[in-house]
Amino acid sequence: MPVGVQAPEASPGRYRRRRDEDDDDGGGGGGCDDVLGVDVVDNGADPFDIPAKRASVERLRRWRQAALVLNASRRFRYTLDLKKEEEKEQIRRKIRAHAQVIRAALLFKEAGEKNAPTELPGLANLLKTNSEKGIHGDEADLACRANAFGANRYPRKKGRSFLGIKEGWYDGASIAFAVFLVIFVTAVSDYKQSQQFQHLNEEKQNIQVEVIRGGRRFQVSIFDIVAGDVVALKIGDQVPADGVLISGHSLAIDESSMTGESKIVFKDHKSPFLMGGCKVADGYGTMLVTAVGLNTEWGLLMASISEDNNEETPLQVRLNGVATFIGIVGLSVAAMVLVVLVARYFTGHTTNPDGSPQFVKGQTSVKSTIFGTIKILTIAVTIVVVAVPEGLPLAVTLTLAYSMQKMMADKALVRRLSACETMGSATTICSDKTGTLTLNQMTVVRSVVGGIKLKSPADIENLSHVVTSLVREGIAQNTSGSVFEPELHMKFVEEKSKSSIIHVSPFNSEKKRGGVAVIVGDSDIHVHWKGAAEIVLALCTNWLDVDGKIHEMTPDKVDEFKNYIEEMAEESLRCVAFAFRNLDLVDVPNEDERVNWELPDNDLTFIGIVGMKDPCRPGVRDAVELCINAGVKVRMVTGDNLQTARAIALECGILTDSQASAPVIIEGKVFRAYSDVEREAVAEKIAVMGRSSPSDKLLLVKALKKKGNVVAVTGDGTNDAPALHEADIGLAMGIQGTEVAKESSDIIILDDNFASVVKVVRWGRSVYANIQKFIQFQLTVNVAALIINVVAAISSGNVPLNAVQLLWVNLIMDTLGALALATEPPTDQLMKRPPVGRREPLVTNIMWRNLFIQAVFQVAVLLTLNFRGQDLLHLTQDTLDHANKVFNEFNSRKPEELNIFDGVSRNHLFLAVVSITVVLQMMKEQLHLCDCASPSSQNDEL
Repeated sequence: MPVGVQAPEASPGRYRRRRDEDDDDGGGGGGCDDVLGVDVVDNGADPFDIPAKRASVERLRRWRQAALVLNASRRFRYTLDLKKEEEKEQIRRKIRAHAQVIRAALLFKEAGEKNAPTELPGLANLLKTNSEKGIHGDEADLACRANAFGANRYPRKKGRSFLGIKEGWYDGASIAFAVFLVIFVTAVSDYKQSQQFQHLNEEKQNIQVEVIRGGRRFQVSIFDIVAGDVVALKIGDQVPADGVLISGHSLAIDESSMTGESKIVFKDHKSPFLMGGCKVADGYGTMLVTAVGLNTEWGLLMASISEDNNEETPLQVRLNGVATFIGIVGLSVAAMVLVVLVARYFTGHTTNPDGSPQFVKGQTSVKSTIFGTIKILTIAVTIVVVAVPEGLPLAVTLTLAYSMQKMMADKALVRRLSACETMGSATTICSDKTGTLTLNQMTVVRSVVGGIKLKSPADIENLSHVVTSLVREGIAQNTSGSVFEPELHMKFVEEKSKSSIIHVSPFNSEKKRGGVAVIVGDSDIHVHWKGAAEIVLALCTNWLDVDGKIHEMTPDKVDEFKNYIEEMAEESLRCVAFAFRNLDLVDVPNEDERVNWELPDNDLTFIGIVGMKDPCRPGVRDAVELCINAGVKVRMVTGDNLQTARAIALECGILTDSQASAPVIIEGKVFRAYSDVEREAVAEKIAVMGRSSPSDKLLLVKALKKKGNVVAVTGDGTNDAPALHEADIGLAMGIQGTEVAKESSDIIILDDNFASVVKVVRWGRSVYANIQKFIQFQLTVNVAALIINVVAAISSGNVPLNAVQLLWVNLIMDTLGALALATEPPTDQLMKRPPVGRREPLVTNIMWRNLFIQAVFQVAVLLTLNFRGQDLLHLTQDTLDHANKVFNEFNSRKPEELNIFDGVSRNHLFLAVVSITVVLQMMKEQLHLCDCASPSSQNDEL
């Protein structure tokens, strides 16, 4: 009792019985107090009137509030738990009610046995009623009687609502959630992949075009071309829009993409119209854009078609075979489990938790039989769902999409999906030199003109006017480029204006030279040639001295010039020679016949040689060394002479001093002269091929493939298209590469850098490795889930993993597992392994070892928990807990290593997926426990 508060005296009696005589009519208007002669005491009149015993909870609560207010400092000493008291009181009421019912039943039974007449008049008087007329029956009388004695109703158990929120929703909602999550993740993955492919298609179509604006040449996107632009065209370019020819020399257009005919059409002022989408097969020129976008035939054609991205890669084909095999095994297991469970059910061997059989012939209802059969069928179907590894295609899709996105950041645009995985198997890379291994930034550092070495490349003080004018004329006119700011002590535009071009023989990689015929004045015709130094030198019969005099080319002079070329080549300089000859005007065909005129290249007069330095790209040597350590042979195929090629190869690390001899270094014409058998025998020994043509590169690729190599080839020219197409992986250069080369390639190297090629190899190996990780993870879970279900079904007639649990396992391993393992970034460890062979199995011996150990561990734990878990854990009322799959997911990250956590902190997506898995698992378990709390769920789970 709180201090300072005096308890009021307990009332001597809460009810006072009245002995007034009853009215004869059985009624009485005395109100509720007249009913049964009982005074109804107002409980609210004196809230603190607490009886000595059995005080109501409401009064105790009010008393407690008053006590707490009066003595707040000691409030926590009041230890009476009113909530428990209410519960106890409710139990007491139920017991009293049951006792009264039993007592009434006994009284009626005794009365019937004694056959004693009931004192009806006295009972009727007590109830203020008449045995013949009944009660008054007005609203006040009925209300008073209902208030005093209660209504003739009893509480009924609340039925299950339509939504079934409190119980019975666990299985259905869990299955629906699992299916929704799988569909959602798959849909998001497919959508992102579609977006990625769309982005890649836009990148592929985003061709860079050279336009002339404000007197300068700019590289702009084909999408930025506008009507009125002047576009410069050269061999290998795509015509960006419809237009007309302004000027051109030997301009040949391949219109097969528009007309369907492979005939090459020459363009001149008689046939000046150019159609967008066509390719420049030869020559160069400028065009005026007259129509763009949908106003062109090419634009209308592109708007009516769409590129098909549903390409199925070889790895996907192999995985589909694996998935089909696993699905057949799972279907067989499910059929066996179905047969066993059905047989046990109808033979009475399947029991309820209390040990009674679930099916008794002639006693079990049809409804119960149908439900039992459906439950068995559900288990069999879920086993099939778990066994079918639909996550394998999803893992490939995620891996390829993720890799393509990351490769784009590494300056590699994937045009064909199969190249991603094939690049991981590459055993050799045949690389160009210029622009790939080198920077393609030519600087003239040596020059020989007029038979003498110049002190500096631009030192022309000792040269006569005749020599300098010929050199300037040859440089200015025999080119398809332009100079905005002159740097060679010559006014470029001014020099071009001194003569007019009448015919051009464009430079190409087959001839390795280019020529131009110009008219000076009214009748002087000069034919200028430039190209590979030793090739041009071989065409010369004369040479020009510093005074402008022409001398016969003697053998000694030839050797002297060759020595100059070799000296420059040994310094890794690219040698270009200049020569010319005079023609009479009568020897030049008229304009109509000039289209097919072959410029004369005999009896030339040698002018001079320049040596240009093209330095190696930074990091190329490290990239080549990385390839060598990874078991990938790097071969350089170049049009330069052997000395220049040898010097660059030594600088890049492709060659060592001990290897710098035949047949490691070979010239293209020598290799070309071999028979097929000889080429195959020598192909794998070749490290450097100099003075090679595109056809030589094609022959090398074929020979290497016949020897079992997986060949990657880089190329940039139109003539490289056959080799790029023949190779296992064609790599076109994004900057220097022509559109013809790009369309023949599988991957476009956007920065023309060999280091980016090596990054592609890393990503290719990463794709294959990630797929193997997921296969190990998938097979381990499949084997464990199938074995425990088969063993449990045969032995006990029940499976430890129900439909929801099996779908949850399926969700983790097919969706979240694929997302986590398929996005592992490449590591340096990948480049320390040999290439993956063409026919190497997807599941290696190491994977089988890991799979076996993990499966045995999981099966042992699960079977132990299934049969002895309740005894071991002393939880006789608990259900069997299934194994945690997160542990196996970590193991699958590093199939070949003991430290499975190495680098895991750098893979944020993997950690996020594992965290989500753990959170979802905890949520699932919490929901599972909540559902088990209901009586119906407990019966189901038991």
